[in-house]
Amino acid sequence: MNTITAAITAVGAYVPDFVLSNKVLETMVDTNDEWITTRTGIKERRILKDKDKGTSFLAIKAAQDLLAKGNIDPLDIDLIIMATATPDMPVASTGVYVATEIGATNAFAYDLQAACSSFLYGMSTAAAYVQSGRYKKVLLIGADKMSSIVDYTDRSTCIIFGDGAGAVLFEPNYEGLGLQDEYLRSDGVGRDFLKIDAGGSLHPASLETIKENRHNIVQDGKTVFKYAVTNMADASELILKRNNLTNEDVDWLVPHQANKRIIDATASRMNLEESKVLMNIEKYGNTTSATLPLVLNDFEHLLKKGDTVVFAAFGGGFTWGSIYLKWAYDKK
Repeated sequence: MNTITAAITAVGAYVPDFVLSNKVLETMVDTNDEWITTRTGIKERRILKDKDKGTSFLAIKAAQDLLAKGNIDPLDIDLIIMATATPDMPVASTGVYVATEIGATNAFAYDLQAACSSFLYGMSTAAAYVQSGRYKKVLLIGADKMSSIVDYTDRSTCIIFGDGAGAVLFEPNYEGLGLQDEYLRSDGVGRDFLKIDAGGSLHPASLETIKENRHNIVQDGKTVFKYAVTNMADASELILKRNNLTNEDVDWLVPHQANKRIIDATASRMNLEESKVLMNIEKYGNTTSATLPLVLNDFEHLLKKGDTVVFAAFGGGFTWGSIYLKWAYDKK
């Protein structure tokens, strides 16, 4: 029996229509386009303005895009993994609802939360299910409505985040393509540096937590930046060394889109030329769980069968890692 590897065979994405530009943010908080662009690389982000729609809406749209582009019957999907930091509600699972809404009624589904590393961790999980031989089609969706947890009077966070969703399908491969290696790590030291303080079991929602504005995301930007630069770069460098890869062997770096300076530092550590670094941060900002699949969707036309692709991410908690994957198809 041939060895099974897990390959990405289709991608899809969705972003809301409303564009929140740096110029608009200038009218909301004390900031300006030059300051934001210089420090983050972000020019605009997409916002889901409809208060009656949550992360599931974004996820359903991205999944439907993938199914349509790949001409895939949702009844053939075995499992849906929903990577998100902003589920529709604490209970029940957003992924379960998404599965039903897209017609994947033969699949089981669940949510996976590792902040901005959620999709990266989800890739590892989806691949493991496929490599086990038990499942043939695993749909991994990364989606977040970050606008639902952002305080738009806090200029340290509101300039960074946007809303969006992306999806990939993992299937068995017998040519040695797909996920080759992974290096995933976490460290609880980050618990206090990037968080939403209230709404969980430690500090349940109350009039007090609402009045104190403890339900929005807050971060110690300098500390998070320091850890992100070091760990994302370290993980990417390690995955190359462990697989005897040089910068010449890498065709593409797909990094988490949190800050252009973090991306540049990771590429520099890998000694990669800028043309090999895939970025769309200027258009979407940090969409958390959706950044990696949104990059794949935007640059799918550049990816060729057999290409060496390195993924890297860093998120709150702290969580981080890198994945080495061989691309499995040419876009038709």
